[in-house]
Amino acid sequence: MRLDNNQQAFFVLVRAGLWERDSRLTSFGTLDYNVIFRQAEEQSILGLVAAGLENIIDTKVSQEFALNLAGEVLQLEQRNAAMNIFIGQAVEKMRENGIYTLLVKGQGIAQCYERPQWRTSGDIDFFLSDENFKKAKAYLMPKASYVGGVNTYSHHLAMTIDSWDVELHGTLRSGLWKSMDRAIDGVQYDIFCGGNVRTWMNGNSQIFLPRADEDVVYVFSHILEHFFKEGIGLRQICDWCRLLWTFRDNINLNVLESRLRKMRVMTEWKAFASLAVDWLGMPAGAMPLYSKGKKWSRKAEKIIAFVLETGNFGHNRDYSYQNKYSFFFSKVISLWHHISDTFKYFCIFPLDSIKVLWRRLAVGLSVVVREIVNR
Repeated sequence: MRLDNNQQAFFVLVRAGLWERDSRLTSFGTLDYNVIFRQAEEQSILGLVAAGLENIIDTKVSQEFALNLAGEVLQLEQRNAAMNIFIGQAVEKMRENGIYTLLVKGQGIAQCYERPQWRTSGDIDFFLSDENFKKAKAYLMPKASYVGGVNTYSHHLAMTIDSWDVELHGTLRSGLWKSMDRAIDGVQYDIFCGGNVRTWMNGNSQIFLPRADEDVVYVFSHILEHFFKEGIGLRQICDWCRLLWTFRDNINLNVLESRLRKMRVMTEWKAFASLAVDWLGMPAGAMPLYSKGKKWSRKAEKIIAFVLETGNFGHNRDYSYQNKYSFFFSKVISLWHHISDTFKYFCIFPLDSIKVLWRRLAVGLSVVVREIVNR
């Protein structure tokens, strides 16, 4: 894959910010920083690229651009600070009401970065046992301005509280294929029944997170879920890299390999590991189960092409048809998009792309049947 100068500079900045590493840009000639930072926004890593710019030692941006960027970073810091306060208060209030939760993804992973406040935040994800999920749902729903429906398979509920997007997770199943979800359920058992957790002191609030051994599995399964369903951005992949780097001396490699084999995602892991090393500058020695070879590099390049095409969670895709057309016609368009994407997935992960397509077709068909029955 051939990258233009702006794209090459973009990846230099990503690596510089991700690892706080001195880097250079003069070899790329004149750059359009507006293009570079627009791409950073598409991938939800504006703060990371801004940090990278601070590590560039051979060039400077204009004062006007630097001031605009400083304003964007300040907004990131303010949003993260406000989100952390909300999380601390929510967890404390739930504990007072006998509700115990873990925090997954998001602000917990942010603590693995050198500059946690510069990570672009998303949803607030609480992970709970069956009993605590029911209690949290009853406690939080009256406080929410919006409440979605409960997914009966994944036990997932989305709501909006005080302008924050909050999600309750009774499981972290991906919905991609059964062996993967069975293994993820096993990891959940190890957390809630084995006490496999770590903590983050969020101000004066003690927040529980999955232990690193379990967290790396969840973060990676989340990457695959969005990769196969709607498109994944670099933010989630960078999160995975920082988590692996931060706990590189603590992760049990035998346990990790066993879980990945049970999930049947070893091929995906090696391809994304190659991407992390080749494109994001992850030290090869810190990447578990990394295999150097053209096979994995080719897969990594195809993944990067897809990531740049789709943007974070399908940022670059046009979903306006969902509001323009009827329910059934929208489903036909969605089907075409799924089939089109499957050809791309097939070139990277042939067998799993077919499994995902069949499962998505089955789910889509059930939705259409329910709509017909309810009319």
